[in-house]
Amino acid sequence: MALLETTNVTKRFGGLTAVMKMNFKIEKGEIVSIIGPNGAGKTTFFNVITGIYRPEEGQIIFNGHNLIGLRPDQIAALGITRTFQNIRLFGNMTVIENILVGMHTRLKQNPLQVLFRSKAFIEEEQEAETRAAELMEYVGLNNVGDELARNLPYGMQRRVEIARALAANPTLLLLDEPTAGMNPQETAEAIKLFRRIRDEKGVTILLIEHDMRVVMTISERITVMDYGEKIAEGTPEQIRTNQRVIEAYLGREALRQT
Repeated sequence: MALLETTNVTKRFGGLTAVMKMNFKIEKGEIVSIIGPNGAGKTTFFNVITGIYRPEEGQIIFNGHNLIGLRPDQIAALGITRTFQNIRLFGNMTVIENILVGMHTRLKQNPLQVLFRSKAFIEEEQEAETRAAELMEYVGLNNVGDELARNLPYGMQRRVEIARALAANPTLLLLDEPTAGMNPQETAEAIKLFRRIRDEKGVTILLIEHDMRVVMTISERITVMDYGEKIAEGTPEQIRTNQRVIEAYLGREALRQT
């Protein structure tokens, strides 16, 4: 059984169909990319998977659980976390506080234990802070735990988002344009990090990415969307030579001139 499988998923906004009958699956341990022109429906598809939008049609099964109708926090608790196309950190909170926010679905203490600072709460809080520090080191954020998130360079803010997503112990990590705005060195380091997350932590990775060097380097499979529909799927080599994919990116007129 696939780790995540969507069947005929459709999302409309008024008269606009943003995602049309999307059939998709990802197996445990894969790194898969979704690509397509701007406006193809990629981020909307992520938003449907993570409960931000509810689809009008279709089914989404994750690890045996039906995700339709669940809130984003419930889906995160099941094991799906994500980053966003536009960085969504709490800018006036420190780096370590941002990472701790990602642990909320895993913390067990009730409001009374928190209010009276019970022994169990204090121990859990200390464990959470220790783990947050470990995650900072893991993603390459040494010695910035007390810095306000908004004061970090763009590439480091991306790493904070990834650490926050990992804080919930996901089984599936969704990365929405994770290398956007990075320089070539930062991009190369990000690729290494994504592979380490899969290989060392056993996290399956699904990413939306426009940098085709990243896509072709890291992906085991690629799904291509255009106008809300899946138009192709296959290995990097299959996608590289697919005429419909080339047409979607270059346009028919440009294709005739090549």
